[in-house]
Amino acid sequence: MFDLESEVPPLPPKYRFKDLLLGDQNLRNEDRVQVEFFPNECTFKGRLKLFFIKNQRSSLRIRVFDFSLKVLSCVLYMYRVLAEDPAKEHGWSSIIWVERSFFIWVLQVFVAIICLFETLLATYLSCKGSIWEQILQFKFILEMVNTVPFLISIISVPLRNLFIPVFLNCWLAKKSLEIMINDFHRATQRTQSAMFYQVVILISTLFCLIFTCICGFQHLERAGEKKLTVFDSWYFCIVTFSTVGFGDVTPSVWPSKLLVIIMISVALVVLPMQFEQMAYLWMESQKSGGNYSRRRAESEKHVVLCVRSLKIDLLMDFLNEFYAHPELQEHYVIILCATEMDPQVRRVLHIPLWSQRVMYLQGSALKDKDLIRAKLDNANGCFILSSRCEVDRTAADHQTILRAWAVKDFAPKCPIYVQILMPENKFHVKFADHVVCEDEFKYAMLALNCICPATSTFITLLVHTSQGLEGSQSPVQWHQTYGTCSGNEVYNIALMDSVFFSEYIGKSFTYTSFHAQKKYGVCLIGVRCKDSKSILLNPGPQFRMSPSDTCFYINVTKEEESTFKTQRTRLSVIADMGNVAVDLQDREIQPSSGPTLCLPPEDIKSSGRRPSMDSVLGVPDPSFLHAGDLNSDQSEDETLPSNKDQSTEKHMKGYPPNLPYIGSSATLCHLLKDKVPFCCLRLEKGCQHNNFEDAKAYSFKNKPIIVSAETAGNGLYNFIVPLRASYRLRKDLNPIVLLLDNKPGTPFLEAICWFPLVYYMVGSIANLDDLLRCGVSFAANVVVVDKESTMSAEEDYMADAKTIVNVQTLFRLFSSLRIITELTHPANMRFMQFRAKDCYSLALSQLEKKERETGSNMAFMFRLPFAAGRIFSIGMLDTLLYQSFVKDYMISIIRLLLGLDTTPGSGFLCCIQISEEDLWIRTYGRLYQKLSSTVGDVPIGIYRTESQTEDSLEAQLSVCAGMSATTGDFDDLKEQKGGAPPAASGGLHRSSTSSDPSDIKAPLLRRKSVQWAQKLNRRGPRGDQRGAHKGSKRSLRTRRSERQELSELVNNRMKSLGLSSSTHDDVKADQSTQSHSYVLINPPPETRLELNDMVYVIRPDPLGFIPVAVDTTDSLGSKTSLGEPAQTETPL
Repeated sequence: MFDLESEVPPLPPKYRFKDLLLGDQNLRNEDRVQVEFFPNECTFKGRLKLFFIKNQRSSLRIRVFDFSLKVLSCVLYMYRVLAEDPAKEHGWSSIIWVERSFFIWVLQVFVAIICLFETLLATYLSCKGSIWEQILQFKFILEMVNTVPFLISIISVPLRNLFIPVFLNCWLAKKSLEIMINDFHRATQRTQSAMFYQVVILISTLFCLIFTCICGFQHLERAGEKKLTVFDSWYFCIVTFSTVGFGDVTPSVWPSKLLVIIMISVALVVLPMQFEQMAYLWMESQKSGGNYSRRRAESEKHVVLCVRSLKIDLLMDFLNEFYAHPELQEHYVIILCATEMDPQVRRVLHIPLWSQRVMYLQGSALKDKDLIRAKLDNANGCFILSSRCEVDRTAADHQTILRAWAVKDFAPKCPIYVQILMPENKFHVKFADHVVCEDEFKYAMLALNCICPATSTFITLLVHTSQGLEGSQSPVQWHQTYGTCSGNEVYNIALMDSVFFSEYIGKSFTYTSFHAQKKYGVCLIGVRCKDSKSILLNPGPQFRMSPSDTCFYINVTKEEESTFKTQRTRLSVIADMGNVAVDLQDREIQPSSGPTLCLPPEDIKSSGRRPSMDSVLGVPDPSFLHAGDLNSDQSEDETLPSNKDQSTEKHMKGYPPNLPYIGSSATLCHLLKDKVPFCCLRLEKGCQHNNFEDAKAYSFKNKPIIVSAETAGNGLYNFIVPLRASYRLRKDLNPIVLLLDNKPGTPFLEAICWFPLVYYMVGSIANLDDLLRCGVSFAANVVVVDKESTMSAEEDYMADAKTIVNVQTLFRLFSSLRIITELTHPANMRFMQFRAKDCYSLALSQLEKKERETGSNMAFMFRLPFAAGRIFSIGMLDTLLYQSFVKDYMISIIRLLLGLDTTPGSGFLCCIQISEEDLWIRTYGRLYQKLSSTVGDVPIGIYRTESQTEDSLEAQLSVCAGMSATTGDFDDLKEQKGGAPPAASGGLHRSSTSSDPSDIKAPLLRRKSVQWAQKLNRRGPRGDQRGAHKGSKRSLRTRRSERQELSELVNNRMKSLGLSSSTHDDVKADQSTQSHSYVLINPPPETRLELNDMVYVIRPDPLGFIPVAVDTTDSLGSKTSLGEPAQTETPL
């Protein structure tokens, strides 16, 4: 540094501080050089060029002035023609000499002088090479022809009446108009479409052709016998150019005939070229979509949908869900897509229903000009969707992030709704108003499917907009019941404005939820305080309702669209405080360890009287509640010696120390005090700590859950967290085995090594040996995640081919195994558990087609795998993002239900299984009261399973025939029977308030349904029915022998691997019982409970309050049952 400073020469001695401030006037200028920039613009020619050509605004003014002069010259010519005396003698001399008044001559000379001066100046300024190139141009020659004769007439007076074709200035005016439009675009920095420019050129060309023909034909016909007027010439030109040719006006002299030939030839050459250019631009504009006008954007409401590529399924899902809300009918949808419009999408957008609402623009969200075309700054919202079919999902997320940034930069005030694929990229779009991460929701939903059956179906139906009309045309009762309950959705309303809840101000949450469900059939699931942004799901009985609270409830429609009618009805099955006599002698609570709901006393059961329920307290009893302990397992009685285990000393409750990605919400989980070494996480390989090489050697107390995935992505972490949440029973934690195609990385292992009973194995679901090693023969659930490498296929819907075949193989090998599969395309669920000769499945396929024809958004809902929760596609959750445009709370509620977010005081989703000893409760409404009055749970739905045996095969065929019958046959049958067909078992028994035991006999209802279906089936040939029945029995015997062969194959492989084949004995069992399952969301209170029903409940936060009077021992994880305080029941 010192050497560099020494190189700077010191200041001369004459410099003083004053000289540095004031400068030295005597400083020599030999060392200074003055540099001039743009010297060409400083010359006279450069300044003129800057003013006339380069400067946008001055050049525009000059072009407008030039255009006006040309138009004025044409107007003066027409005025001269109209001012001529029609009685003047005609002849060939009249073509050369015309009559021109002195005033007209002066004006034309003045215009000619200005035009000539402007033309010479423009030629001088634009000349860059040889001057002859400018002189020989058509524009310069035409300008000389129209101006120089006027200058000569100034000197020579006789030449003042010389004919000059001034009407040809229309072509110069057309050229000035083209340049004027370009200068206008440059000056205003606004561009019109190329189609607009081409239309202007076409119209001006056509006008110049007609105007030239009119003036020339009229002037040349002066030499004929009959002088034509301007109107006659105009008439002749229009008739001639339109190829009509009436023949009443014809050219009479050869010059006019020659002019007509020349003009028609020019028109045949010029006009097709203009039309071809315009047609090309029109086709291109159709591909790009044109522009959404500013006037429409300011007067109409619209949203913008930004996607990389648009398929017909994605488009129809968006449009059907978006326009399902009445308040969005007046909105317009502007699609901004980077690729060319798909042919199927083009056909759909030509339908009148969508052509008036949807506009397709081809462009990129990263270009401001495309965002201007879509008028994003005036939009009510912008949806940015990812391309989930991309092989590289990270690259797809990066593109989505850039689109979101570009939209936020262009329109900061526009609400943004972003769909992201991978959770580690979510924090980049945290600024968006609503974000849905696919991997987060997918894995959390698949995890809950293992402990709460059909959670994916429940959530999917909840986030779809429907009126509950699906299945109404089906003669099968469970279709009607299932379809009606699928119309329930989540709505919100302020408590003070609500008819449902306003009468319960100051009451507890459980009291409000129970009585609202009893009185109006709505299910109150959550609340949000005025001063809080967090939603609380079932905050518990200690929460008191305030007028400023916002209530969230499940109902078929929102309260604002409901009408209320007061009518006198029979006594409800739900006991009320006003009509229940409470026996205070039996109020003493006694703990019990029974696994069932509270049973009625023996004397009540023997007397046949209906037992009553405890009343739900309007104000919580402080003695009933106490604070929870973070470190204790409130759901287990750890004081009992039977619950002590050495493994409990290694466990604790806490927050995971290593989160795999930024933005992962912290959830209180069951953790290990010391993390597991990475070598012990490998299931199939022994290490220095253990020598186990398969799942059977671990001797798990509970059945494992196997997850088959391609890679261990960060989203897989959200599968483990719900299964290890602190509110799950420690003794009922299922081991988790990750069957991965590729070995997981160190960051993922660091995240999962703190969780108990979590293992991984490198293998494939297509390999039977890998499946047997990871314990598939005794697994509780097998979750098959769609592989990223197969999501893209050349043919639509073929992306799931490998997954479907592998799962079908697994299903055939292990028929009793519960398999949960994720598919890319929801339409492929019809291939899951495929049976080619299953009449019932074929009938459901026909029902799906009918529902699709009626315009249903969920035609796939009657497929048995989907109804049972065995199939899930992340595409079904796209409606969650679309609904958030109207319901901004939906994403928060679904995240709370899935356990992705945890809010202090908010409940969680679990389920309760109805056993045979619990059937005394009888109805869903009484169960609602039982749970609300004891543990504070809020039921929200039922998962029901109905069994069908081989003995009912004939009845199944009959029902299938009834499903395939037309609606007219169904109506005729009802008229013959004198009423509607009887309901099958498992439906919503509306007459369940009756106390007659014969009303609830399921065999009788099933027998009547079979008789009705058989009568409907008799309309076909009986021989076909008998043959089909025999064929079914023959195929049944074939399936049995095939099952035995598969069982033998599995046992042989297990023996070769050194595994015990006793775990596979269930495969040899006779699988004569078939069943179907479905979900009922918020069923009516009078719905009958059936054996093995799984009731979805929202349980209060265990850390907020714990009911000490009732034992809440879980039997199977989330399949929770209540204690058995028999003395708490009081008879009516």
